[in-house]
Amino acid sequence: MKNTIKLKLLPYVAVIGLLSSCNDEVLDTIPYGESTSAEFWRNGIDAVAASTAMYEPLRWEDMYGHSENVFDNCSDDIYRAGDHGYEEAMENFTFDPSNDGFRYGWGAKYEIISRANSVLINVPNIEDIDAALKDRILGEAHFLRAFAYWRFSVLYGEVPLILEANSIEGNFNVPKSSLADIRAQIESDLVMAASLLPETHDAENLGRVNKGSANGLLSKLYLYEEEFQKSIDAGEAVIDGPYPLADNFRDNFEPATENNPEMLFSVQGEENWGDVPKMFDAPRPWGGWDFHDPIQSVVDEFEEGDTRLASSILSPGDMVDRGESGVLEFTPDLTQTGFSLTKYANYKADGNLNGDQNVPVLRVADVYLLVAEAKIRLNGPGSGDFEINEVRRRAGLAPVENADMPELIHERRVELVGENQRHQDLMRWDKANIVDIAAIYAEDRGQFDPPRTFVRPKHYYFPIPQREIDLSNGVLIQNENY
Repeated sequence: MKNTIKLKLLPYVAVIGLLSSCNDEVLDTIPYGESTSAEFWRNGIDAVAASTAMYEPLRWEDMYGHSENVFDNCSDDIYRAGDHGYEEAMENFTFDPSNDGFRYGWGAKYEIISRANSVLINVPNIEDIDAALKDRILGEAHFLRAFAYWRFSVLYGEVPLILEANSIEGNFNVPKSSLADIRAQIESDLVMAASLLPETHDAENLGRVNKGSANGLLSKLYLYEEEFQKSIDAGEAVIDGPYPLADNFRDNFEPATENNPEMLFSVQGEENWGDVPKMFDAPRPWGGWDFHDPIQSVVDEFEEGDTRLASSILSPGDMVDRGESGVLEFTPDLTQTGFSLTKYANYKADGNLNGDQNVPVLRVADVYLLVAEAKIRLNGPGSGDFEINEVRRRAGLAPVENADMPELIHERRVELVGENQRHQDLMRWDKANIVDIAAIYAEDRGQFDPPRTFVRPKHYYFPIPQREIDLSNGVLIQNENY
């Protein structure tokens, strides 16, 4: 069953204007007192409307509609097959701070933060609301604010930390906070979210974040900070909870089944809400725009018999049911690389792309592999076998024994291809001297993955958008080496 969270967005478009304290840029703000209404924040209905509006920017083209996924084009999995010139520079590490790719998504993340801050300021004062509903809504706000700062932290490192006091005072032109302070705020918000959110939701609220969402992102945060036991503890709270892996891997990417318990956090799709992201990944002759093509290297990474390959990537000879258009063979001439991501592309009975497709952001399978990695790096080879083999079992593969980091790295690559993880994984492992990212990106794998120059530490983070630097009148300082 598709959830109703996205169906509720359209009636509350007017609410969005009440919540917003920033638009395209963090500095384009109005004081908090002007951004709310005395006729709003009255009861539980208003609070639910406000909580739903927090999710809405995730779907924008500047976020998971397209631009957020562009950051993984840097990886060795994906070729930027589209016609956006700025994406070539991002992929090849030849960009500068004026590149449009760094501006897209900056304002959208602060919009999520702004709406979350408004909820955290106002919902505690509402009296006409059920206590459990109030807790849930506050938990959602803490999670979504944490998630927006999480994405800022992995992409840019240090950014301005805008919290409730800033919103109330209208004080948005502030210097960058340290990465340690940003990560501390993420941790604090996620711990609070885990304490407030319910374990699961009823059918009416599927798609909203839950306790597993918060613990899953906490597990990832702690792993990035190399706090391995904390990562294990948070991840096992998910694994031991009511969040089983879907029986069928493909269920995570089909509109009828994508909101299953494995999906801890996804950007909800709705027909007629917009053309993205389905349009960006499907082949042009089949109704899409053919961006983000997988390359031969990642296809070759799959083991023989791995059922995830056909459920993740269209390869020559695969047959695709396009409804009234017939069952068609995928041929290499349909895309630039001869392959196509299929996690975000499904077809309806009329042959057109299905707009109900969600964008997966955090799955339980990811958490299993986070826990496996934390155990291996803390306790040595073999300690993560159970978690790795649970993921492999569903893929129809034989178990591994005494798995070490090479096995873990392989499993994350094939399980999560196209889910915006690979480039960040490689950078994390490079910092820990587990892989050599510069050598990986310097390899010549042909036309769609030529040699590229990754410069440490410059390219560990992307530059702050130059427009934000200019608007701040010297308050924002550019990242080092740019």
